[in-house]
Amino acid sequence: QVQLVESGGGLVQAGGSLRLSCAAEGRTFSRHAMGWFRQAPGKEREFVAGISWNGGRTLYADSVQGRSTISRDNAKNTVYLQMNSLKPEDTAVYYCAIDLRPYGLGSAKEYDYWGQGTQVTVSS
Repeated sequence: QVQLVESGGGLVQAGGSLRLSCAAEGRTFSRHAMGWFRQAPGKEREFVAGISWNGGRTLYADSVQGRSTISRDNAKNTVYLQMNSLKPEDTAVYYCAIDLRPYGLGSAKEYDYWGQGTQVTVSS
């Protein structure tokens, strides 16, 4: 069993920043790739960013490339998403996800379990 708990969402003005956190329990966190996804109202869930099991490889969606940074602290079983220069179109529920296969590279698709999400709202 794995538990993922996101935090750090909120209301921010366009151009502002937020740092999302995701705490993982129940797995050897350091062996697993992690990712962030988001789902806006009326839209499908989409990949935002992924990070490999050891943090050595990261991948970003084009929509957030250059504005966001994914990182992890394996000692704290936590993955982060720093988002800068936020835009109203970034408004969504943000979910973290874990690839239950060991030593994953943080791809855009290979995730098995998602957390409950945290709301990010960007006002114009």
